[in-house]
Amino acid sequence: MRDLEIITSAKVMAYEELDAPVRELVDAARAATAGSYAPYSHFKVGAAIRLSNGSIVTGANQENVAYPSGTCAERSACYWAGANAPEETFEMIAVAAVGTDGLPCATPAAPCGACRQALLEYEMRAGHDVPVILAGALEIYCLPSVKSLLPFAFTEF
Repeated sequence: MRDLEIITSAKVMAYEELDAPVRELVDAARAATAGSYAPYSHFKVGAAIRLSNGSIVTGANQENVAYPSGTCAERSACYWAGANAPEETFEMIAVAAVGTDGLPCATPAAPCGACRQALLEYEMRAGHDVPVILAGALEIYCLPSVKSLLPFAFTEF
């Protein structure tokens, strides 16, 4: 028997420390929270994906009384991009959340497991690491790739 240690590194930054293209993506993810439909959880999430052509696609979580018929912000953005710009690859993704108090979450919210797996497939299609930016009100976590969020990913397909 042996132990296996999994370590995920992230840079912790303030908004002001981000370069302009990353700030633009964070701003888009924060703005996307306005499109959230969250009458049950009151937890609003926005996601923004920069595509290889430079465009930014956004999505927001959409809840439904017939849970789990809704979808998360990350998957609404990535599936829209996949359906409407299938020739483009993902270059970077940002996620932001607004808590039940109506204020931006102080600490970053991370994608759920289903979103991590969905985003990983798009990262694999891109053929390169896709950085992930998790934006909280006080701190922003910059991760090197989707894979860094899902170390035991399902990749045999």
